[in-house]
Order: sequence, then C-alpha cells, then structure tokens
Amino acid sequence: MRYEALSILACPVCRGILSATPTVEVGDDIVEGSLDCTGCAAKYPVRNGIPRFVEHDVYLDTFSFQWNRFHDIQVDRWNNTDQSEMEFRAKTGWRPEDFTGKLVLDAGGGAGRFSEIASRWGAQVVCVDMSFAVEAARKNLGGRRNVHVVQADLFRLPFRHGVFDLAFSMGVLHHTPCTREAFRCIPPFLKAGGEFAVFLYGLGPYSYFSDIWRKVTARIPYRWVYYLSWLSIPLYYPYKIPIVGLAGQILFPVNLHPNPRWRWLNTFDWYSPKYQHKHTWPEVYGWYEENGFTDMKLLVEPGESPLGNINIRGRRNPA
Repeated sequence: MRYEALSILACPVCRGILSATPTVEVGDDIVEGSLDCTGCAAKYPVRNGIPRFVEHDVYLDTFSFQWNRFHDIQVDRWNNTDQSEMEFRAKTGWRPEDFTGKLVLDAGGGAGRFSEIASRWGAQVVCVDMSFAVEAARKNLGGRRNVHVVQADLFRLPFRHGVFDLAFSMGVLHHTPCTREAFRCIPPFLKAGGEFAVFLYGLGPYSYFSDIWRKVTARIPYRWVYYLSWLSIPLYYPYKIPIVGLAGQILFPVNLHPNPRWRWLNTFDWYSPKYQHKHTWPEVYGWYEENGFTDMKLLVEPGESPLGNINIRGRRNPA
C-alpha cells in the first residue's frame, strides 16, 4: 500500500485515524508493516503490500480459491478482449468520462476485473474484498499507481465517511449473509451526490433446478465442486444441440461461455458459494430509496430479459 491511502483509511472499529509503521518499504510502498489506530490502539497488519482488516475469509473461502486459480481469465488486459468492459458499461451505464479524476470504491473486487477498467478510465480505485482474492487483485493491478487493494469485511469497511465519488458492487452483495444489510453498509462512504451501482441475481424460475443442485454443492468440499464444474467444458457441445441442449440447461445448468476456462470458472462460481440470495427489481429499488438515493436507473443488458439479473444505479441525495 502507498502512504497516500492513509488519507481515506480509518479504523473499522472506532473510525479513528490510522498511522503506518512500516517494516519493509519499496519507494513509497509499504510492503510489510502495520497500521495503528490513534483512537483505540488497534493494529492491522500490512502483508504483501495489502492492508489486512480481517484475519480470515470466513464464508468466502470458495472465492479465495477461485480467484487465485482463475486470476487472469476475466481481466481484459490479460485475455486481450473487451468483454469485461462491455459488461461493465451495460450493467452500470457509466462511460470513461464519468471516471476521470474520481475516487472509486469497488466493493467486493475479487481479482480486480472491474477495478482494472475503472483505473484504465482514469479513476483512483480502491479494490476491497474480504477473501484472499486480494492476492490475485494485487497480482493483476499492483503495478498501477492509481489502484489500492484492501482486504476487509464489507460490513466493517475501513474508510472515512463521505470520501468516494462513485462505488460499485458487481455480483457480490448476494453472496453475503444478508444482501440488504450489505447494501446499507456502502452509502455512508459516498459523497453527497455520489453514485452507487449494483449487479445482483434476479429471482426467477430459470434457477429452479440449479438451486436444487446447490443444496448439495454448497455443502460439500469446494474442491469437489471445482472438479465437477469441469464438466461444463465438454457439456458445451451437446448443450448446443437443439432440444437436447435446452433440456440439459433446464435440468443441470452450466455456463456456456465460448472460452472453456471462463465457463469452468462461471459454473464453479454459481454452484460453490455458501450464500447465493436472489432478489427482485422493486425490492432492490426500495433499498436505494431507504438509503437516501434518487435518480435511480434500471439497466437491462442487451439480449437479457428484464426479469433476469438486476442492474441498478442511483445517486446519493445531496441533502
């Protein structure tokens, strides 16, 4: 971490100011050391250049595994595509000019897939995740001077209130114990007039059979699920056959991305997490209203049903 990050960090316990005690430095980077709270005397380690405000990944061990195993597959700079950028544009409605010079929070950044885009668009980005996916994010983004990677719990974020211009959480909040409560934890860190965008799973019949399978897959060792998810690679071909493929996708859904590793990753991502809540548009829209947001925009991705995934962006009321 760089010293400049101290201007936005705060103790997650008492909101006190943090000071740095480095033991290994490279230039203005603190590689090893600690952050010390001047208020309650709590200490937080800095390891491998990442400030750590949690000791364990608790219920997110599957994400620690998957993002370090598949750290590069969805990052545009490594796969030489613009797939993640196009998805980010569709889900948020934002464009590069919205990010220039802004301070942006990626709440649940995983391996840094979308932080990479925001930083490339000219923002100062804070990529925070509770899992050890932060190691993959550091690997993918650590060389960028406009990115800070932080390991922390979304329910106890270590930032000063009202500092971020924009925040987004893409496919993350529904993997916490309570999506609504996780949502409520983000707005205090936005400036008045700041915007917050979310992507969440929609509640619908399309996931009926996969939810049945998840009653098993979410309870067995995730490495078993990892190997079972490999079946998505060969199933891609029979699932492309009319009628046969439709029946297969209904009874045993798998991801059908053309890239074999991408569909293996996405299938594992669907079946392995402990929590996977699903919601409705009106429900999530109501959360924005409850938390003082206005000017909400409901975004439907090209080719997607409006009853599928939920993409909403709102502006925090200046009042």
